[in-house]
Amino acid sequence: MTDVKMAAGSSKDFIVLDDDDYKVTPEDEINAIDYELRQIECEQQKLEDRKKILVDRKQKLKDDALLQKSFNLAKKDWDTENFSWSKNLKKALTDVFKIKELRPLQLQTMNAFMSNEDVILIMPTGGGKSLCYQLPAVISKGITIVVSPLVALMEDQLHGLHKLKVNAAMLSAKASKENVKMIMTSLVDNKSDLKLVYVTPEYMAKSNRFMNKLQKALEMKRLDRFAIDEVHCCSQWGHDFRPDYKFLGILKSMFPGVPILGLTATAPAKIIVDVQKMLDIQGCLVLRASFNRPNLFYEVRRKPTDKETCLEMIVNLLKNRFEGKSGIIYTTTIKESEQLSTDLRTRGLKVGCYHAMLEPEYRTKVYSKWISGDYQAVVATIAFGLGIDKPDVRFVIHHCLSKSMENFYQESGRAGRDGQKSYCILLYRLMDVFKLSTMVFQDKVGLQNLYKILNYCLDQSSCRRSLIATHFEETWTKDDCKEMCDHCKKGKRKKQIDIAPYCRHIYQIITHAVQNEQRLTPLKLIDAWYNKGAANLRVSSIPIPKFPREIGEAIVGYLLINGYLQEDFHFSAYSTITYVKKGPKSGLTMGNDHKIVVEVDDH
Repeated sequence: MTDVKMAAGSSKDFIVLDDDDYKVTPEDEINAIDYELRQIECEQQKLEDRKKILVDRKQKLKDDALLQKSFNLAKKDWDTENFSWSKNLKKALTDVFKIKELRPLQLQTMNAFMSNEDVILIMPTGGGKSLCYQLPAVISKGITIVVSPLVALMEDQLHGLHKLKVNAAMLSAKASKENVKMIMTSLVDNKSDLKLVYVTPEYMAKSNRFMNKLQKALEMKRLDRFAIDEVHCCSQWGHDFRPDYKFLGILKSMFPGVPILGLTATAPAKIIVDVQKMLDIQGCLVLRASFNRPNLFYEVRRKPTDKETCLEMIVNLLKNRFEGKSGIIYTTTIKESEQLSTDLRTRGLKVGCYHAMLEPEYRTKVYSKWISGDYQAVVATIAFGLGIDKPDVRFVIHHCLSKSMENFYQESGRAGRDGQKSYCILLYRLMDVFKLSTMVFQDKVGLQNLYKILNYCLDQSSCRRSLIATHFEETWTKDDCKEMCDHCKKGKRKKQIDIAPYCRHIYQIITHAVQNEQRLTPLKLIDAWYNKGAANLRVSSIPIPKFPREIGEAIVGYLLINGYLQEDFHFSAYSTITYVKKGPKSGLTMGNDHKIVVEVDDH
């Protein structure tokens, strides 16, 4: 029987229970505090999530208001041939460029640009952005300066212009002294017929001599326009932010009255606003084409873990489905492009290898053989393809997923520029994500962009086009797809599943590893979950998943992009290693009532 006493030494009497079973120990109190702290953390996370939604929404509304000023400029009728230069423009289009008709937004852009308006043109890959500054340059007396981020891109465009007998030149760190001298002289020579000078932003930032010549050209009224290709590189929010693009912010103050044309294939409103501020062209004319490429068929395939099986998949595609058709196979690294091209050649396929470290002469040779049809495909890094002039590319295969939706859209968009049906196939494997994350995690939005393309791959049922449209702030219906993606063609049924129980199992494995002073790579984590790999990383109380490993990997991917798991990067002497730890939303899962619902294909 419990002995009840009255406790003294207090202004109020209270009951003390002597029986040990009823005593509140310090450990009990600590556990109670821990529970309450976890509850607070859970509420904090919910508030943080809500705060982020509201902040993003507020910024979006502010950006939209600023962009509305730009879109109002577009109400002026730029789509007309009543300008003083219209006849010359049309004549040069057919005589010099051998083109019969302009594409949508090209005439509007050129008329505004030649009217000395600052313009930002957002047009999908293959839409004809480069013509918007090349054609005005050809019919003008002065010089157009084209700022471009990649030497390979500039080489491609020069190659095409020289074939058309247009006098264009390039300045970069690789330019010879003789070539530099010729260009510098031509800039301030009224008798020179030089029309376009391509230059990297790095060269502009470092060459006082070049900037001095440009100022003299301005005084001589020889500096007509600036065209900035891949203008999204100006923004730190862009997927390809280049610090040297910041230097371009001085153009408006140094060269007053000289119009700027910014061109990009991919730029959400936030980035366009940022670019306008950075270039000091707020409220400029913004023209945006639709991102829908109706002739492209989008498909995501699971990439086989076994290298030989993966290779056979590609060989089968090239020898059967794409026999006699031209294409591009994108790889992530130089080593991969060289190895894959060698492997394909040994299996009797005619392919070329292309990357930035090859000699220019060799790259030109590969490019020419591909253009002529001697090579069926080019196995390349992303150094290849910007500005390519080959309309009949029937397929683009991504051997590994891209670093962002923007990159993927641009790279896949090099297919089907002639409007004929073409295929964009992305080979996806979760472990490739972690290979890329170590390359991009130091960029401000590197991981955020990578996880968006991961989400595109993981989605098992949504129309691929709708996913792309949502990313680029457009709305497309299923009718816009017309069964031109793998999901719409198969008509997959959807079902929802709760992966929260699996998340808690994964947390137990992570906690077990921490207690044993171990870090888990993504591979080790999944191995331990499936009762594979090192015995000391496994947790016997956790049931082995009954579903295939690829579904387990998909679950880890879902948890990663939704903040329940997080990558933890560590530098070693030779590389950067990524480990997996609990994410910022881990507190939400402590109660069994929390659900993490994902939509999957209903087999």
